Amino acid sequence: MALAELAGKQWGVVSLEQLRWLGLTADAVEHRTRTGRLHRVYRGVYAVGHAHLGREGRSLAAVLACGPGAVLSHRSAAAHWGLLPTAQARVDVTAPRSREGRRGIHLHRSRFLDARDTTTHERIPTTTIPRTLLDLATTVRPDRLERALAQAERLRLYDHRALEDALTRSNGHRGTRILIAATAREPKLTRSEWEVRLLTLIRTTGLPEPDVNSSLDAPDHKPIEADFHWPAHHLIVETDGWDTHRTRAAFEDDRARDAALTAAGYRVVRFTWRTDDATLVRRLRALLA
Repeated sequence: MALAELAGKQWGVVSLEQLRWLGLTADAVEHRTRTGRLHRVYRGVYAVGHAHLGREGRSLAAVLACGPGAVLSHRSAAAHWGLLPTAQARVDVTAPRSREGRRGIHLHRSRFLDARDTTTHERIPTTTIPRTLLDLATTVRPDRLERALAQAERLRLYDHRALEDALTRSNGHRGTRILIAATAREPKLTRSEWEVRLLTLIRTTGLPEPDVNSSLDAPDHKPIEADFHWPAHHLIVETDGWDTHRTRAAFEDDRARDAALTAAGYRVVRFTWRTDDATLVRRLRALLA
């Protein structure tokens, strides 16, 4: 019962040290492993009852496998906070330099990780939002870092004072200068490579910067999220892609959205991925003139 209670609090996983604390001997652990009551995830970490763990269970198992002081970090921490999805198979964990690597874990060894840069989120030891963003700055493209920053703001997790404090304690961290540059302007929440391409083009050509994926009210319609919105110009640009518009329902929904926005006084223009950059810039300049 004690084991089931502990596993229930830890996304279904326990460490060997915790099993010993509950009174299980090495033989007892081996017996439960043979009979399918424990399933080894990493050396010294087990899933209780079944081996089908969710993302949280896998994340906590990786942290437990790296021992005391280890925390979820980098892209895995960003996904755990809901800042940026990741499809990587390995779990990012930061731990003291003395720790050994584990198969399936991307171990980041840190000589000194300030306690102020760690916390527990949803029962998993993890880096704080500022430290997670700092680590992300060294591992993802600038547009994905910007996306994480914008998502942190949207989720009301972003605290600029806390971020500045983390930067002052970064001790030569490689992501410091990158993150300072990324926070110098308001981050935009892009959702696709198409949106990244258009936003980059707008910035490099000196066009007015729009709101990105902002929510707008329209009569007789639920709130609408516009891809690109220039409030002063009452202009909305939608970035169309075949993947999200290949069904009749999507086609009809787009037309209903456009009609509602037009009735609310907006001009709505749609561009596809195949539109070349020169044409995009020329048409945007005309629309914003």
